[in-house]
Amino acid sequence: MTEEWRGWRAAARTALYGDEGFYRSPVRSPEGPAGHFRTSVHASPLFARAVARLLASTAAELGTGTVALVDVGAGRGELLTGVLAAAPEGLEVIPYGVEVAARPPGLDPRVRWCAEPPRGVRGLLFANEWLDNVPVEVAEVDGDGVARYVRVRTSDGAERLGAPVTGADAEWLERWWPLSAPGERAEIGRPRDAAWAGAVGSLEAGLAVAVDYAHVRGERPPFGTLTGFRSGREVRPVPDGSCDLTAHVALDACAAGAGPGAVELTDQRTALGRLGVFGERPALALAASDPAAYVRALAAAGEAAELTARGGLGDFGWLLHRVG
Repeated sequence: MTEEWRGWRAAARTALYGDEGFYRSPVRSPEGPAGHFRTSVHASPLFARAVARLLASTAAELGTGTVALVDVGAGRGELLTGVLAAAPEGLEVIPYGVEVAARPPGLDPRVRWCAEPPRGVRGLLFANEWLDNVPVEVAEVDGDGVARYVRVRTSDGAERLGAPVTGADAEWLERWWPLSAPGERAEIGRPRDAAWAGAVGSLEAGLAVAVDYAHVRGERPPFGTLTGFRSGREVRPVPDGSCDLTAHVALDACAAGAGPGAVELTDQRTALGRLGVFGERPALALAASDPAAYVRALAAAGEAAELTARGGLGDFGWLLHRVG
């Protein structure tokens, strides 16, 4: 880490994925991402079971009993472990964990651990809270109405404005996140568009799904969303490798640039509802006839309610892209 002023994309890339970065260093983050923020995967096993149902339906659409599951941003393999446990009998799953960190100990030996999505596979590619960690440039409008790159100091996160935004970045802003008033900020999502297009393009056939904090054109936050997380708490974003750095994703822009195929943009509440996850309380009659079953159903309902809650996880964006 250095004291130089850098654009947010370069600073975040080093802070997250450098040799001593947040996602690579076992010293900085020995417990992995789960020790710093809670995703749907960590909230309830119902999420992995829903993904297992989605995997099975993808296999049925492909007309195969052997299907690939590619978990992009696999963390410590929590989602893969849950899906493999919930996969229906008779379905042969070829699991891939795509992650920059080293393979975690004790992971199911069937899982193939790799740094990039495998190419030419048929099945389900699932990216849960991956795109929000793809580093992007940050832009801010100065007092004269000019959008400029924001430069950041590694040591303490202090910021200052740099050169005007030009070229492809300026074109992206004009199309996807127009800025006008002084002080308005945006995260320029071109690297995420490219990352998602590459992930979708790795599939020969099947379904690619991105699940993330998201917004769409017309509803962009006026001052951006860049923030940090450490030990379960939101913190000031400082690109020194000590915290996660994340910003919400312009999923509509990602959807537009990922190539041919049927594309749908929806929210988690709707998507999980289709996969059988509802937050409805069990009937009280069950408490009298089978108290233990009632307690289990009540606990599951509470977990489902968290996964689908408005104002929480239920508002996450789901981008589904069918290939082939």
